Amino acid sequence: MIHRVSLWGLMVCCSLLVAGCGADRPAAPVRCVKAVPAYGDTLVEGTIGEASTLLPVLATDSASLSVAGLIYNGLVKYDKDLRIVGDLAQSFQVSHNGLTITFHLRRNVRWHDGAPFTARDVLYTYRVIIDPKTPTAYSEDFKQVASVTIPDDYTVVVRYRRPFAPALASWGTAILPAHLLEGRDITKSPLGRRPVGTGPFRFKEWVPGQKIVLEANPDYFEGRPYLDRYVYRLIPDSSTMFMELKAGGVDMMGLTPVQYARETDSRRFKGQFTKYRYPSNSYLYLGYNLRHPLFKDVRVRRAITAAINKDELIQGVLFGMGRKAVGPIVPGRWAYNTAIKDIPYDPAHARHLLAEAGWQPGEGGMLYKDGRPLQFTILTNQGNQQRLLTAQIIQQRLRQVGIDVKIRVVEWAAFLKEFIDKGNFEVVLLAWMTSQDPDMYDVWHSSKTKPGELNFIGYRNPEVDRLLEVGRSTFDLEKRKKAYFRIQEILVQEQPYTFLYVPDALPVVSARFHGIEPAPAGIGYNLNTWYVPKQEQRY
Repeated sequence: MIHRVSLWGLMVCCSLLVAGCGADRPAAPVRCVKAVPAYGDTLVEGTIGEASTLLPVLATDSASLSVAGLIYNGLVKYDKDLRIVGDLAQSFQVSHNGLTITFHLRRNVRWHDGAPFTARDVLYTYRVIIDPKTPTAYSEDFKQVASVTIPDDYTVVVRYRRPFAPALASWGTAILPAHLLEGRDITKSPLGRRPVGTGPFRFKEWVPGQKIVLEANPDYFEGRPYLDRYVYRLIPDSSTMFMELKAGGVDMMGLTPVQYARETDSRRFKGQFTKYRYPSNSYLYLGYNLRHPLFKDVRVRRAITAAINKDELIQGVLFGMGRKAVGPIVPGRWAYNTAIKDIPYDPAHARHLLAEAGWQPGEGGMLYKDGRPLQFTILTNQGNQQRLLTAQIIQQRLRQVGIDVKIRVVEWAAFLKEFIDKGNFEVVLLAWMTSQDPDMYDVWHSSKTKPGELNFIGYRNPEVDRLLEVGRSTFDLEKRKKAYFRIQEILVQEQPYTFLYVPDALPVVSARFHGIEPAPAGIGYNLNTWYVPKQEQRY
């Protein structure tokens, strides 16, 4: 389970590495038989974390946004090749100066309750996102808008005050139903638990602590999905989830590296399931609470990074299925700075930095300053064995340089509400899912440090603030690249995070599901065309 994500980022996966019939298959020859599409059956996906709300404007966790992604649509989306195309918008035009976007809406779209979708819904969504009373982490993109007008029910004209590079992509935000929300307090809306969208699946039921059930939308504008139902089943432990997968209680999950490498290689497993592997668009990090006195000293943060062997983590935790993270942009993106130098693994340098900061060896070889031991707690979420193992290896490495580290694992909902949102932590071990556009204003700008916002570590740097504003306020790719290259250099120097690794995504799907077509966007972009042949249907 990945911590917070920006829905507006249009989360997608990058280049898929596959073999055989589009995935990991036995070495023996396999004949790909053309199956006949049929309606019916249910896909059960295992998930570690439970959703917090199904109103995406209020959600900041991936569990909520994953479910909401099947219920709602934006005006645009990324296609399988990562190009921005229309979604609720049939078409769109961007003016020559980039300051005006005109969206022409589809006319055959209805909300799940039967009401027609119109431009009024787009206008309401814009207004509620920028409303100061709405506790959303995503308002900043829409504060760049000068005006939104609706000349008629199926036309939306958006004008910007100045160039805003992520403008078009930002309208991938979920559009909300004005007829159910307008004039009401969105934070108290029943749609948080019983959502009404326009997407391929509509809400059926939510059994807290157990499952969320969606059913096919027969009136979906791109055609009814072949699958009758999509079930998110909450199983807060990856080992238990894997047993459920093999027993048939789950059809899809993300494998851990050890499961992928050692527990799924039998001929029987490969006959029942299809494995996929591709570079993810997320990175794991240690995030330091910069309001805490210990972490105000950059030497301490740099020392912790120098004491961690990232190669050891990639081999020991990921079984080699991942890459080192150096900054907040994953390798392979156009804004990734290949010239930046990571802080290398060097325990002697770590001890030197800590000595400079006043920490001296004491009892048991641990470090002390003014009679206090150098110790802190790494907080992470329950059910993610990969993160727990990462924390344990880091704990051992830091002990070798005299730092006493404790690990605390907390249930997902409490993790967000009681610790992250309240700033009640010392160090967190979490991951960010990144978007195709490198804009990261919400995570790093000093104005985004209020409770519930995404700069929850309290990072403040005037130069980074200025560069974030430069990077999003020009269409000149070279100017943007220069700004993001410099941001990465600063973050490597200051280490507000210790950037750990970029793991490979390792989804596995029951082999009875057909129509999965791996592409640069991953495997989920065409979910509404997945199907199970009649003779293989289970539900």
